[in-house]
Amino acid sequence: MTSEGQAVLVYKMTNSRGASVELCNIGASIRSITVPDREGNLADVTLGYKEWQSYVDDPAAMGKSVGRYANRIAGGRFVLGGEEYLLARNNGPNHLHGGVDGFGRRVWESEVIDDQVVFTLTSDDGDQGYPGEMTVQAVYYWSEESELVITYRAVSSRDTVVNLTNHLYLNLSGHDAGSVLEHRLQLDCSKFLPTDSVQIPTGEVADVEGTPMDFRVAKSFGEGIGSDFNFMPQVRGYDHCWVVDGWQKNILGRVGQLSDPASGRMVEILSSQPGVQVYTGNWLQDAPVNKSGKRYHDHDGVAIECQAWPDSPNKPQFPTTELKAGERYVQKIVYRFGTL
Repeated sequence: MTSEGQAVLVYKMTNSRGASVELCNIGASIRSITVPDREGNLADVTLGYKEWQSYVDDPAAMGKSVGRYANRIAGGRFVLGGEEYLLARNNGPNHLHGGVDGFGRRVWESEVIDDQVVFTLTSDDGDQGYPGEMTVQAVYYWSEESELVITYRAVSSRDTVVNLTNHLYLNLSGHDAGSVLEHRLQLDCSKFLPTDSVQIPTGEVADVEGTPMDFRVAKSFGEGIGSDFNFMPQVRGYDHCWVVDGWQKNILGRVGQLSDPASGRMVEILSSQPGVQVYTGNWLQDAPVNKSGKRYHDHDGVAIECQAWPDSPNKPQFPTTELKAGERYVQKIVYRFGTL
């Protein structure tokens, strides 16, 4: 129980192959994903904490459903319908992942419906500065083929902005196996969004060719993470948004694939969102004690966050994140686990 008397619940879904997913109602979060390697050995491939209390005040957003707006909004402000809205500045001068008390820090209502776990949250009008009372759902399904399907739904009483994603950290060798710099990433992305010194997109949509951002052919994070390109030393690695090739609104499409040569595990990622933020766990050394009772080090996990483009409310040339009153927001993310 939390100090406010709310029950902390964990749900476990297991398929006939013994692969499983654990979910928690704190932040509608993913607590573990246990899948086999090339030899059939099962391991938990998601980073997480030993104590449930660590999930409550969690700057790393470990496995959380983040919102009302994932990623950054410049200056903690945006204009919608001619009215300016001021948000909490919790990331230097910017607003990040929904603010000081974003969705990832809340205890969601939860229930099992058929073979899905459904988390529900109501966000009041004015919550963290956003307009409109918003009802949000995070729906999880785990298939016999070890495919994790996440569906985010939302509806608002007023025109607002919304951008929901899951902040899952993966280490396909096992959550406590050390660095992911030898993991190989392939992205169906020929462009990315350059940022300024405080990680706000400049508005340019740039080609990846000839830069450390080029993952069109699979390569390891270690090959480019030491570059001085686009403020990478300041943020200690990759923390950038890529543009998904061929994106069409409300259509599920392929984003890319993460693989681990050591274990043979891989995960193919699909999404209905126009962007993908890749964050190589650059500040994990500050995280609480992990599931093994130890501390993670920087780059011990990677978050591949399917989402809208950062700062879209202030960039009219970007795909819109506006949600009209009464309209339904629906986005989907799929992680297909397997072996090489």
